[in-house]
Amino acid sequence: MTFTSGRQPAIALVDDDFHSARLMTRMLAAHGGPHVERLSDPETAAETLAATGAVPSDGQCMVVVDLKSSSNATRDFVQRLKVQAPHLLVVAMAPTLDREVRNSLLDAGAAAVFERHGELNAYRREAANIVGFWVRSQRLDAVGT
Repeated sequence: MTFTSGRQPAIALVDDDFHSARLMTRMLAAHGGPHVERLSDPETAAETLAATGAVPSDGQCMVVVDLKSSSNATRDFVQRLKVQAPHLLVVAMAPTLDREVRNSLLDAGAAAVFERHGELNAYRREAANIVGFWVRSQRLDAVGT
């Protein structure tokens, strides 16, 4: 699999729930985020992201991981991806920001952890926080998109 744009995306969303991924993509766009490439299959996503993110590039790709197949799916994916592509900026979505959950994801290699909210306004605020984090992570001297 290759990305639809043919190059490394600004944000890659790894989400195994179609409706959740669609909502997150729309929310990120609504808050001024860049184009998001959605990857629904964790295995394919890991291979694709590892191939494109194994070497540092001029643009900083941020991977947002929100896997719900098991309680540890996001943590396991983040850990695997950071081993395969240590230069990628990886953030995780979690059902709660309790210390144990948050620390588990940070220890796995996530640069930040964001909460998956059920309430729409809280979800919007978290999407805005994700876009803000992506903006702050960009190189100031980067050119192009």
